[in-house]
Amino acid sequence: MVKENLKKFNTPVFPFTAIVGQEEMKLALQLNVIDPKIGGVMIMGDRGTGKSTTIRAIADLLPEIEVVKNDPFNSHKSDLDLMGNEVKLAIQNNETLETELIKIPMVDLPLGATEDRVCGTIDIEKALTEGIKAFEPGLLAKANRGILYVDEVNLLDDHLVDILLDSAASGWNTVEREGISIRHPARFVLVGSGNPEEGELRPQLLDRFGMHAEIRTVKDPILRVKVVEERTSFDQNPATWLANYESQQQELRDRIVSAQKLLPTVEIDYDFRVKISEVCSQLDVDGLRGDIVTNRAAKAYAAYNNRDKVTIQDISKIITLCLRHRLRKDPLESIDSGDKVGKVFKEVFEIED
Repeated sequence: MVKENLKKFNTPVFPFTAIVGQEEMKLALQLNVIDPKIGGVMIMGDRGTGKSTTIRAIADLLPEIEVVKNDPFNSHKSDLDLMGNEVKLAIQNNETLETELIKIPMVDLPLGATEDRVCGTIDIEKALTEGIKAFEPGLLAKANRGILYVDEVNLLDDHLVDILLDSAASGWNTVEREGISIRHPARFVLVGSGNPEEGELRPQLLDRFGMHAEIRTVKDPILRVKVVEERTSFDQNPATWLANYESQQQELRDRIVSAQKLLPTVEIDYDFRVKISEVCSQLDVDGLRGDIVTNRAAKAYAAYNNRDKVTIQDISKIITLCLRHRLRKDPLESIDSGDKVGKVFKEVFEIED
C-alpha cells in the first residue's frame, strides 16, 4: 500500500513548454523522442543554462507507457524487440500477462558508476551451484523504453561511454561473465550533457551521438528577467504553475504522439538524399553516420510538422544539429563548425541568402 502511495506522489517537474529559449536543445530532444533511432543527443553549454531541467521536463511531458508488471526491463507486452526473455517464455506458454501504466523511465547515470552497475551482473555462484542464470539488472535495463541521461559525459570513463553508445545504437545489452551470456533489450534515448570548459569528448565517441546541440547563456536582459520570474513563481507554487501550462503540455504531448505514428509513412525524395550525401562529402565527414542521421532527423521533423514528405526547410532546420560535431577540427580555421555546415548546405541546395 505504501509503495502504491509513493508511486502516486511525484516531485513537481518544471514544464517543458514553460522553458524560455534554448530552441536548438528542445528541438533535438523532441526529434529523438519521435525517433530514438536518431541516436541520442549531446548537449554542450555553459553552466546553469537549463540542460538538466530541460531533459527532466521532456521525460515528464511524455505520455505513460504500458509495461508488463514487475518486469525489470519495462517489457512491452507484444513487441519482441522490447521484451525480456522471461516475458517471451510466458507468451510462448500462453500465460496471461498483467500490465500497468508507468511514466517514461528517466535514468540518471552517476559519474562514479561501475560497468557492473551500468550493465548488470550475473550471480556466478548461483549459476554454478543451482544452474540458474541469476541476473541482477543494471541501469541499462531500467532505462529500456525511456531516457538515459549522463551529465558531464565528457568526464565519464571512455569505456563506459562506449558501452552506452553501443547499447543505444543496437537497442540491446549483452552481459558476459565466465562463459555465461545474458542479453536483454535496452532501447533508450541517450542524452549527454557537458561543459566545454571541462574538456571535449573524444571525436570517435562524439561522432556516435546522433545530434549535437550547443547552448549559450541568454544575453537579453528582458529574457533573463523572464526566466528568473518564471522559475521563482514555479518554486513558490508548483501546483498552480503546472495547472496554467497543462493545456500547452497536452497539446505538445499529442503532437509528439501523432508524429511517432506518422513517422513510418514519411518519405524523402531521392534528389534530397543525394544532396544530403553531397553536403557530407564536401564537409569531409568520416563514415556514413552523418548521412543516415540527417535523413532520419529530416523525416522526424517532417512528421513533427504533420507532413508525410520531407521539404528543403525540414533539412535546413536539422542538418547543422546532425553534422556540426562530425567535422574535423582545424585550429587555424576561424569559422564556427555550425556556420560551415550552413554555408555548404546553401551551396549544395542552391539557396541564396
